[in-house]
Amino acid sequence: MFKKILIANRGEIACRVIKTARRMGIATVAVYSDADKDALHVEMADEAVHIGPPAASESYLVIDKIIAACKATGAEAVHPGYGFLSEREAFAHALKDNGIVFIGPNPRAIAAMGDKIESKKFANAANVSTVPGFLGVIESPEHAVQISDEIGYPVMIKASAGGGGKGMRIAYSREEVAEGFARAKSEAKSSFGDDRVFVEKFIVEPRHIEIQVLGDKHGNVIYLGDRECSIQRRNQKVVEEAPSPLLDEATRRKMGEQAVALAKAVDYDSAGTVEFVAGQDKSFYFLEMNTRLQVEHPVTELVTGVDLVEQMIRVAAGEKLAIQQKDVKLVGWAVESRIYAEDPTRNFLPSTGRLVAYQPPAEGSHEGVTLRNDTGVTEGGEISIFYDPMIAKLVTHAGDRLSAIEAQSRALDEFVIDGIRHNIPFLSSLMQHQRWKDGNLSTGFIAEEYPDGFHPSVPKGEIAHVMAAVAAAVDHALNERKRLISGQLPTQRTVAFQRDRSVMLGADRYDLRIEDGDDALLMVFADASAHAHRLSSDWRPGEAVWRGMVDGDPVAVQIRPILNGFLISHRGVSVEARVFTRREAELFALMPEKKIADTSKSLLCPMPGLVKAILVAEGQEVKAGEALCMVEAMKMENVLRAERDVTVRKINAREGDSLAVDAVIMEFG
Repeated sequence: MFKKILIANRGEIACRVIKTARRMGIATVAVYSDADKDALHVEMADEAVHIGPPAASESYLVIDKIIAACKATGAEAVHPGYGFLSEREAFAHALKDNGIVFIGPNPRAIAAMGDKIESKKFANAANVSTVPGFLGVIESPEHAVQISDEIGYPVMIKASAGGGGKGMRIAYSREEVAEGFARAKSEAKSSFGDDRVFVEKFIVEPRHIEIQVLGDKHGNVIYLGDRECSIQRRNQKVVEEAPSPLLDEATRRKMGEQAVALAKAVDYDSAGTVEFVAGQDKSFYFLEMNTRLQVEHPVTELVTGVDLVEQMIRVAAGEKLAIQQKDVKLVGWAVESRIYAEDPTRNFLPSTGRLVAYQPPAEGSHEGVTLRNDTGVTEGGEISIFYDPMIAKLVTHAGDRLSAIEAQSRALDEFVIDGIRHNIPFLSSLMQHQRWKDGNLSTGFIAEEYPDGFHPSVPKGEIAHVMAAVAAAVDHALNERKRLISGQLPTQRTVAFQRDRSVMLGADRYDLRIEDGDDALLMVFADASAHAHRLSSDWRPGEAVWRGMVDGDPVAVQIRPILNGFLISHRGVSVEARVFTRREAELFALMPEKKIADTSKSLLCPMPGLVKAILVAEGQEVKAGEALCMVEAMKMENVLRAERDVTVRKINAREGDSLAVDAVIMEFG
């Protein structure tokens, strides 16, 4: 077994590999760029080597720098994680030439399966079901249009060396093919250094299902069940689960056997993933093979009990698989949410800045539920523009799917992040969505269910009552605290606070009375039902999360102080809450509303980014839907379009400018 390995990656996956290596008694070496000098993976590793500037092309993607770090530290092997160099055949060859072991598949398998065009040719030869498409390299937009016309719309334009949703476009017309071809090639070039793209038929209402395979260097290959990754936005996975709610055992076995046959055809000898696009009728077609560890591997680990990183290390060291296919059992259900630094209310555009607060829920197992949080950040850390915006992967495992979803909902309610925008409100809302709970999924789920983007819902029904009750309980606890602090009250006499309260959740008013119960508070609402909620909690002022029991059920509500109230977040709903006496509530209703500034005549930069292109000129008349400019952020090119017919009056930004969020790019007449 290796004594020391180097992790050629950063962030949560580097930390993930370090944890397993440490448990196996293997020393670890981290590499880091200028932007990552204070990163968590650097702190966790036994040694760390600086490899260059923040740009990945000058640090994490430079093979010679990784090899030099290995030689300087005596690392015997390299784990590439995912992304960066993980699927570069040249990297595996270079390590081998320098006597360093690559903790991944052999170079032939990377070449055959890592290239999406070649992998489809292999799949065809191995009698694996494949999607209709053109497997050759496409040289021009005109060629792409011709092929798309022959295949039939819609089509998928996809980077041959791609992954992570980059270099990928869906086109429903000839015009969209031409534009999508240019964008896909550009993103592929900047992200992977390879601008080849191909075109294939896009399956309507498809589901994204993948099979985890594991092989050794002795000809043994097994599959470790399936995962469903259909909840995506911009072709980027957001929520994954294992197993898939679509598949029956016969279909799962058939997919697994095809995945194993394909892996054996290229002598696959590590952890890898065979991805399929599936129809609602359980038909399935080979999509691609990722010759690396997947981002979503934790859900498979939780339902199988197999540590995939450990198996990769053992296989790379020459050991035989200790697991046979008959040993693989799927137990329970696991759900993973990818927590991103992005603003879901702005079409999921990236957000950058400092993590002023980062308090994830506690990991561990309790009452049949396991909670795991794979992360690479700490409170006070910086989310930069240079890398993928993922902050953490929150995973819950329980005995069945609905229990795992409920556990995920509670965990998201407890996850505190401040300082940047993030997608937890969206993830929390999604966990409450009935279609998601029913398992009626497709890769178009987000576009179909949130056609106008994500907008936090107004609290109503039972959730509103719970939030109002918690707000009143928090206010009551603060009042009780004031009794004990000298100088907080204007008199030395005991003050009896009014128990009749009015809670304003935004514009909605809830009248209630606070009564003392046995080790609890009773919130008796003054509506027609006179419904009462029983609350118990050991919450203390200053804590960001109110954890307690409401009518016997565990509840978590985030509490952030604002002027004269709190910002309360629960189950994907965030609302300003203010607790008044009855008279205060009457006076509050008379306060004038603050007018919001009109920005309808300006194009604002929706996220921090680099202006790649200005596509209009001053004085130009622009129709609704036409492109105005292109902004690049975190490796993604975002085309900003006119929302209505306008005339460009003034352009305030130039190509190459780095802009902050809400910076004015241009003004309209």
